[in-house]
Amino acid sequence: MKVFLAQMNSVLGDFQENRKRALTFIEQAHKDDADLVVFPEASLFGYHPCDLLERSETVDAQLKQLDLLHKALPKGLSVLVGAFTKNTKKRGKPFYNSAVLLRQGQKPRAFHKQLLPSYDVFDEARHIEAGQLEKNTFRLKGKKVLVTICEDIWGWDYSWSDRNPYPDNPLKPLKKQGPFDLVINLSASPFSKDKLEKRQELVAKTARHFKAPTLYVNLVGAQDELIFDGQSFACDTKGRLICQLDAFSEDADVIQLKKSLKGGLPLQDHGSSTQMLSQALILGLSDFTRKAGIGKVHLGLSGGIDSAVVAALAAKAVGGENLTCVALPGPFNSPDSLASAKQLASNLGANFYDLSIEPAYNSLLDEITDTFGEMSFSLMHENLQARLRGLLLMAYSNRFGSLLLNTSNKSEFAVGYSTLYGDQCGGLSVIGDLLKREVYQLARFFNEEQEVIPSFVIDRAPSAELAPNQKDQDSLPEYEDLDRSVERIVEQTKKARTSTEKWVLEKLMQSEFKRWQAPPVLKVSNHAFGRGRRLPIAQKSRS
Repeated sequence: MKVFLAQMNSVLGDFQENRKRALTFIEQAHKDDADLVVFPEASLFGYHPCDLLERSETVDAQLKQLDLLHKALPKGLSVLVGAFTKNTKKRGKPFYNSAVLLRQGQKPRAFHKQLLPSYDVFDEARHIEAGQLEKNTFRLKGKKVLVTICEDIWGWDYSWSDRNPYPDNPLKPLKKQGPFDLVINLSASPFSKDKLEKRQELVAKTARHFKAPTLYVNLVGAQDELIFDGQSFACDTKGRLICQLDAFSEDADVIQLKKSLKGGLPLQDHGSSTQMLSQALILGLSDFTRKAGIGKVHLGLSGGIDSAVVAALAAKAVGGENLTCVALPGPFNSPDSLASAKQLASNLGANFYDLSIEPAYNSLLDEITDTFGEMSFSLMHENLQARLRGLLLMAYSNRFGSLLLNTSNKSEFAVGYSTLYGDQCGGLSVIGDLLKREVYQLARFFNEEQEVIPSFVIDRAPSAELAPNQKDQDSLPEYEDLDRSVERIVEQTKKARTSTEKWVLEKLMQSEFKRWQAPPVLKVSNHAFGRGRRLPIAQKSRS
């Protein structure tokens, strides 16, 4: 039996386009004489649907396209496609997360996901009823196949964690229903920096448990904060790698299942961790703009490291011709900052404007002084500059229909080192899940072949340039210490031990109101700011 793995990039809610995209894979599979095509989880609907599932007519529209896909299948080819189907029983949630088996001339069969994740960004049980894995089998060309969907294979004990969220692994009792000739997993597993190894461990355990080849077909593309890296793969009966598809792009491959099937391929080298991070963020930004129908992006280019890295990522994601960089010098900006920003924009082939905030700043200070009286230089003066920049950048957005990119990093987001309605403005936070050291790693990565980001930007001491001779370390711990503390307190939720960790925890709790009003953050870690984090604002817990 020949199985075609179709690693597809779906657009959430664009059911017609997803059907057409699926048909291009199906046509290729037919040319390759495949017997079965396997698509990722929710490939016809897109993922994650969240509260789109509040409206049953949305699922009806998807099911109409599923019917059209079924009618268009070539003779002799079977297809497993991810879709949401209706629960026709009078109890339970209204829908199932399903893998639907389509064959020409036969009634569709739906196999439902059993384990519904309710952690981090996931809340599937909100609208979805759990299926029963013991019903998820079918026969094709004399072979018995077990169908699982994403989380269904995550019930094993993890080598990387001391806690398994599931009391029972639904795969263990299924061994009695075997032997199976093939196990398939349709998945929509978001990218994080160490995710691939975890997936391979789980798939290998599944393959060894059933003594059956196991196929893992993962979604690729991005949806809001989530980035899906693809990297679909297959294992033999002993959990050894048979094949692996590309990272961060659509891809496909055909596997010939036979008794002598033996794996042992090495893991594909998709580059360093920094290169993978770059690819993930570029895909995240590219798909966010494409799927939202946005053609242009812009940002405030300060001459600092964060905005420089966001600009470099944006140029790769949307093209320099669709990127505008706006320098917004104020009374405390170094001339070198402006020169470096201008040089970087030129290197990226981006549009560039120099728009001083100083006249507006002075005018507003006069108005404030006339109304409230004289005052010494304070945080108000600093934030006034930041908010003027936000005002002008949003004015550009309104004038040209361009998406403002936020340039804050995770280390600073964590402790509230940002100005609400100022530098925290934006429609998407590109590096909001990156520690400061990772921002520097990306900058050096972009400069490996030639200098893209001016060396002044990388070598200078970080500064918001909102006060005379200001440095970030006037208000923050050393970034190396801050990064370690943010990792422990935010990403690992560990108990605060050091003075810096205690300070980070205090600031984290105090500044939560800012993150509630922050843009969506592209997620690349296991614990990002954004949808998957639910910390209250009005509370007294500080330790």
